[in-house]
Amino acid sequence: MGEGARDIPEATVARLPVYLRALTSLAEAGTRTCSSEDLAAAAGVNSAKLRKDLSYLGSYGTRGVGYDVDYLRYQIAREIGVTQDWPVVIVGIGNLGHALANYSGFRSRGFRVVALLDADPERHDEVVAGVDVRPFDDLEQIVTDHGVAIGVIATPALAAQDVADRMVACGITSILNFAPSVLSVPEGVDVRKVDLSIELQILAYHEQRKAQTA
Repeated sequence: MGEGARDIPEATVARLPVYLRALTSLAEAGTRTCSSEDLAAAAGVNSAKLRKDLSYLGSYGTRGVGYDVDYLRYQIAREIGVTQDWPVVIVGIGNLGHALANYSGFRSRGFRVVALLDADPERHDEVVAGVDVRPFDDLEQIVTDHGVAIGVIATPALAAQDVADRMVACGITSILNFAPSVLSVPEGVDVRKVDLSIELQILAYHEQRKAQTA
């Protein structure tokens, strides 16, 4: 990360990828400069919050002109760390693992899936998105060979903690967990949890509220 990254609030860090996605869309549409209002609208935040967030990175806007889309896009990508290619390993190649392996957004946003691993021998002759599915026991070798720092867990809940333990033991320090379980990891290891059923239940709550007030 760029200098001073440790001083950026966590809520701002969480919004930086949203700004990066919005800037990428603007650039692909041929927009060269944009106002803070335009960028805020594209990102779905208010412009005051956006200006405050970007102030942590430095001053990239020009009064009366706005932001240079390509330059700001590069600065945010550099701050996040996605101007380099991050090698990623995905463990658990069921339906969700297949979908993740085929997700083109990894490749276009600075992540390279270097290995797909599964404990089921019947999956080891599969090739997904051009990558061979290999035995889970190859994890240590792959992490060493590719310098993997980010692991994705797409296994059933029962296997997730064991997978996380093996990842941590061989040097992986960031984990994206799609398994419906809470992982216990040592200090210094970051875990982001994606639970689709919880997101749906939150939406159900809001739907219920709407029905009650209608």
